[in-house]
Amino acid sequence: MFLIVIEVVCAVIESSDGRILACQRDDARHLGGLWEFPGGKIDAGESAEEALVREIREELGIEVTPISTLKSVIWEYEERTIRLHPYRCSIVSGQPQALEHKDMAWSRVDELPGYDWAAADLPIVAEIVEAHHAHD
Repeated sequence: MFLIVIEVVCAVIESSDGRILACQRDDARHLGGLWEFPGGKIDAGESAEEALVREIREELGIEVTPISTLKSVIWEYEERTIRLHPYRCSIVSGQPQALEHKDMAWSRVDELPGYDWAAADLPIVAEIVEAHHAHD
């Protein structure tokens, strides 16, 4: 049996005042009710950056621009393995709307660990918190 790794992007969207956008998954979906950084699968023939911009437009109705990358996370769920490529992003235009999520919240970096995150997002939260403390 060989392993299929699904390539996924996610956006760590930062506001001008340094808050980070967390999104809560719809209850009916895989990992329902858990919090995540918004994003999704990279389609065939699409770059990671193109997928990121498309997914955020679909999920939140906004235009973002990738600023930098964070460490990729390989995460094995029972039914699939994903390689998650996180990007720090800023909003180019629009106000985020929870088009595909149950809820969303702008949070200070020190508030992020208090959410019930999807497991694959936890290393990203840790990296953001660590980087934030390094700047203090």
